[in-house]
Amino acid sequence: MFKYAIIFALIAVLAAALGYSGVAAGAAGIAKVLFGLFLILALIFVVLAALGVGAVNKVMK
Repeated sequence: MFKYAIIFALIAVLAAALGYSGVAAGAAGIAKVLFGLFLILALIFVVLAALGVGAVNKVMK
């Protein structure tokens, strides 16, 4: 997902440099949504991993 966010960001930069403002705005919007979704999922997985490690430590003691 992060890969696609970077790709759309590069498309936005390239389109803006060539003067295609509509395409650039659309690609930038998609890149923002994908990056936000990536951050939310990454945070959820970090929290779940932290909770999982705590559960394993309780079982091991």
